Amino acid sequence: MKTVLLDRQQTLVQWVSQATGISTFGVKVRLLGNDLHILCEGTDCPQRWLTLSDLLQALQQTDLDSLTSEEQSPIYQVLVYGRKKGVHHPEWCHRVYLNQLDRHLEQVQQELLADAAKSRQVHGALIVSNESLARQGNPDAIARYLSENLSTLGVAVQVKIKPHQSQAESKTPGHRLWIFCQSSYSPDASLLGEPIAQRLRHLKLSGYDDAVIVSQVKGETDADWRLRVDLTPPETMLKEWARWGDLQAIARLLTEVLSEFKISIQASLKEFTLHIFCTPAFDPLETAPAPDKETCLQVILSQLEAIAPQGILAAAIYGQKTGDKQPAWVDWLSLPAAKHPALATSTLDLCISGDEPAIIFSLERLLNFDMDWRLKTGGIRVMLLRKGDLVHIMCDAPICPTRPQVASKVIQFIRQLHIVGIIGVRVYGRRAGDKEPAWSHGVDLGHRQRLVPEATPEFAATDEYLSDLLNSETNEPILRPDLTPQAVQSFVTEVAQDWLGTANHKLKKWLVATQLFTEATQSIEPNHDEEGIRGLIIWMALGLILTVQSDWMLGYVITHAGLSSAKVTGVLSSSDSSLKSGKDQHQRTAFFSNTENTKSSQVENSAFNASGFTQNDDPSGKLPAAPLKEKANSRAILLAARSQLPSFNARQLDEQLALYKQRVVTTGHSPDVLIIGSSRALRGIDPVALSKALATQGYANVDVFNFGINGATAQVVDLIIRQVLEPSELPRLILWADGARAFNSGREDITFNSIAASQGYKEVLQQAATRISSNQLLKSEKNVTQNEKIPEPKTEINSYQAASEWLDQSFVGLSFSYKNRDQIKNLLQKQLSHLPFSNQQITSKIKLMPDAEVDKSTQSVDFDGFLPLSIRFNPATYYQKHPRVTGNYDNDYKSFLLQGKQDAALQSVLEFTKTNKIPLVFVNMPLTEEYLDPTRLKYEQEFQQYMLNSSTTNTNFIYRDFSKIWLKANDYFSDPSHLNRYGAYEVSQKLAIDPMIPWIVK
Repeated sequence: MKTVLLDRQQTLVQWVSQATGISTFGVKVRLLGNDLHILCEGTDCPQRWLTLSDLLQALQQTDLDSLTSEEQSPIYQVLVYGRKKGVHHPEWCHRVYLNQLDRHLEQVQQELLADAAKSRQVHGALIVSNESLARQGNPDAIARYLSENLSTLGVAVQVKIKPHQSQAESKTPGHRLWIFCQSSYSPDASLLGEPIAQRLRHLKLSGYDDAVIVSQVKGETDADWRLRVDLTPPETMLKEWARWGDLQAIARLLTEVLSEFKISIQASLKEFTLHIFCTPAFDPLETAPAPDKETCLQVILSQLEAIAPQGILAAAIYGQKTGDKQPAWVDWLSLPAAKHPALATSTLDLCISGDEPAIIFSLERLLNFDMDWRLKTGGIRVMLLRKGDLVHIMCDAPICPTRPQVASKVIQFIRQLHIVGIIGVRVYGRRAGDKEPAWSHGVDLGHRQRLVPEATPEFAATDEYLSDLLNSETNEPILRPDLTPQAVQSFVTEVAQDWLGTANHKLKKWLVATQLFTEATQSIEPNHDEEGIRGLIIWMALGLILTVQSDWMLGYVITHAGLSSAKVTGVLSSSDSSLKSGKDQHQRTAFFSNTENTKSSQVENSAFNASGFTQNDDPSGKLPAAPLKEKANSRAILLAARSQLPSFNARQLDEQLALYKQRVVTTGHSPDVLIIGSSRALRGIDPVALSKALATQGYANVDVFNFGINGATAQVVDLIIRQVLEPSELPRLILWADGARAFNSGREDITFNSIAASQGYKEVLQQAATRISSNQLLKSEKNVTQNEKIPEPKTEINSYQAASEWLDQSFVGLSFSYKNRDQIKNLLQKQLSHLPFSNQQITSKIKLMPDAEVDKSTQSVDFDGFLPLSIRFNPATYYQKHPRVTGNYDNDYKSFLLQGKQDAALQSVLEFTKTNKIPLVFVNMPLTEEYLDPTRLKYEQEFQQYMLNSSTTNTNFIYRDFSKIWLKANDYFSDPSHLNRYGAYEVSQKLAIDPMIPWIVK
C-alpha cells in the first residue's frame, strides 16, 4: 500500500485547500497504489461540480508527482469525495483521469451551465475509458487500465515495453510487456495472477508475445515473484486447436465469421466426416428462413481449407429453419485431409504413434476442459520432453496447477496410449514464469531397466532444487554428542594410569598376605583381616583360571567340530573376493567391533553363511550381492539387556531399537536414511549396497540403517516413528518398504497388540506425556537455569556404558569361544533337545514369538539392522517342506480392508513427517508369480490404487511400485514373498538411481 509521508501529506492538503477554498480541517488525502483519494467535507456538503471545477483547474497547472516523494509510484487518477461532517458515507464521488483533464473540465463546465439553467439534460459522453486507450498498446494507458482494479488492493502499477526474440523462427522481433507491481506487503501470486491475466488478454493486444508480471515489496531490491501471461490472441488459440480437429474450436470460429450474417453454427463429428448445421442466430418466433446456401458454403469452405483440420476428410453442411427437423438444403465438401495423407491420420492415432505435438494438444485439451477459461487466462500450458524410456510433462498456468488436478489425468491418458518405448511418466507442475517445478509425480508403466534419465530435462527439478526441498539437520540436542570411542579410550587410559600408581602398593600387600614374604618393619602380631583378603584373592585366581580354561576348551571343541562338519558336507568356502570386500565392511562398523578381529577360517569354510542357511549348491549361478558382515545379535542382546526402557514383548524390536540407539550415540547423529517396515523391509533392502550405490550417484557418505521388524504393520511403524524414537533420533529420510498385507485393517494385528500389552509401550506413552508437560513447564518457568533442568547423573551413566562397551570390545579378541558363540549355542541346543523337558520349553518360547518361525531363531542381523539370507527360492523343493497356502486361506489377507486402524496409522505418519519436514518414500516390495494368485492380485491392485491416491494428495509422500518387476526371478527371493540378499542388493541399486526420491545431499 502506498502511503504519504507527513510533510508531503500536509503539502497535498494545503494544495487542495487552496484550490477549492475548503479549510484544511475539511480536507483529507490518501494514496492507494496509483490512485489519489481526496475527501472534502464541511458543515454543508461541498457542491460537486463547483468543487471539481476548482480542483480540475488546479490540476492543469500542477504536477501531482512533485508533491509526493520521489520514491512513490506515479499517480494515474484522482478520486474526489464530498460529504457532510458527521456522516460516514460520501454523498458524491467522481473519478478523474489525469490524462484526460481537458475533457473532464469540459464536462464539468457543461454540468455547471446545466445547473444554472436548471436543466438535467445529459450531454454526450466526453470521457474515453482507459480500456479503449489501452487496446492501442500504449504502456501508460495499460498501467492506468490495470490500476483500476489493483489500486483498491494497495498495489501500484508501472508498465514497460522491451523487445523480445520469440523462440519461433521469425525474422520480426516481438515485444514483451513488463508489468511492475509494488506494494507495502507481499500479495500472493494467486491473488493477482488470474485477474491481471484476464484483463490483459481482454485487451487483445497485438504485437506482444507475452507479459511478465513482477511483484516487489516497497523498499526491497529483489522481486518477490514473477508470473508469465500468454498474450496469444484468442483467435489464434482457436485456430490452433481447430487445426487438430477440435469440434468446439471449429464451431466457435465459424460462428464468429458468420455472426455478421446472423447465422449460428453447431458441429458434430462421425468417423471422418464433419457435420455442420447452419440456423438463424436469433429467431424466437421461428419465422426466419433458412440461412442462404451460397453464403454459408463460401464462408465455411474458405475457413475449413485454411484450417485443414487433422483427420477430417469431408464436411456435410446443412441449412435449416429454427424448429424444423428436416434441413432446407444439404451440401458436401471435400477437405484437404482427403488429398494429403499426412492430414488423414486422426489426432489420437498420432498420439499413439508418439507424435509430440499431437500429445501436447490432447493433454492441453484434456486439462483445459473449460474453453472460456482457457481463452480468458491462457489456461494450462503443456510442455513435453522425451528422454529414453521416460516422458517428462510440465504443466504451468498463472496459478500453479495442483497435483490432484493434473497428475492422475495425465498419467491415465499416457497409459491408455500404450506408446512404444515409453515405460515411465514424470509429471511436473509450476506457476507460469517459474524456472523450477513446485511439485513432481512419477509412475512407471512397466519394469524399467534404467530408472533415471541420461540427462535432466530443462524444466525438471535440478540437484540444487532437490537440496532445497530437503530438511536441514535439526538443532535439537542429543545424548552426549561429544562422547566418542577415542574419548572413552582416553578415559580408560587415565584410569589405568591411576591404577598403576597404586599397583605396587597392592602387589606388596598381596605378597605379604601369602605369608611367603614379610616386610622388614612388619609387626610380629598376626592380622586376621589380611588372612580373609588372602583367601578372597586365591578364590578369584582359581575362578579366573577356570574361566580361561573353559573358554579355551570350548574354542578347541567348536574349531574341530567345524572342521569335521566341513569335511562331511564338502561345501565350498566363500570366494576370496567376498572375503576382501568383507574386510571393507568391517571398517564401516569400526565403532561397533574391534577392526583387528576377523572371521576365523573355520567359519569361512563352514557350509553355512551368515544367515544360517546352506550356501547355493551351484557355484556357477553367482549373483551380485553386498559382502556379508559380522552378526550383531549378541551385541544387540547385551544392549537390550542394559537398556533402561522396559521390553516391548517383541525381542526383535528391543534389539533393533538398542542397535539404533547405539548407532546414534556412537556417531553423534541419527542415520540419514531409515529403512522401516516388516520382514520384507528387514530382508529386502541392504543398507551397505544402498549407501555404495548412492555414492556412485553423487550422494556420498549417506548413513543408512534398517529398522525392519517381523510382522510390523502400519500401526507398529507409526508407533516407532512418532513415539519410540526421540526427536533427536529421527532420520532425514524414511524409506518404508512393505506391501498390502501390512495395511489390512480387517485382520487381527497380533504384533501391535502384543506390543501394546507390554511395559515398554506404557513407558513410551508416559514419556510422551511427560515430554509434553515438561515443554509447557519450560515455557512457564523463565527464571530456572538450564543447568538446573539437566540432571548430571545421566551423563555419568552414559559414560559408564560407553566405557563398559569399549572394555568388552577390547577383551573380545582374547576369547577363543566368543567368535563362535552362535555355534556353541546351536551345539548346546542340540544336546539339550534330548532332555525330556526341552520340547515343552521350546514350544513355550515359540508361543511368545507370534511372527517368528523356529528356524528363524538362528538368523542374525548385522550392525546395520539388515538380515541377509542367501537361500534361493525353488518352488520344486520349497513346497516339499512348506504348505502351499492360497490367498483365500491366507490370514494376512483375511477380511481385507484398507480403511480402518491401519489407514489411520498411515495418516498419522504422513502428518508427522510433513510437520517435521521428513520425506517419506513407500516402496511396494517385489513378489513372485507363485505368490500372486488371483485373490492376492486383486487385493494388490486395490492397494496400489490406494497408495497412488495417497501420494497424489500428499506432497511429502512418494510411492514407488516394485511389486511386479521380478515375477519369475526366483533367484532373488528366499520364499514366495521375501527377498534374499541378492534381491536386496538389486532393489538397493534401483532405489539409488530412482529420480523421484529426494536423497540426502551433504
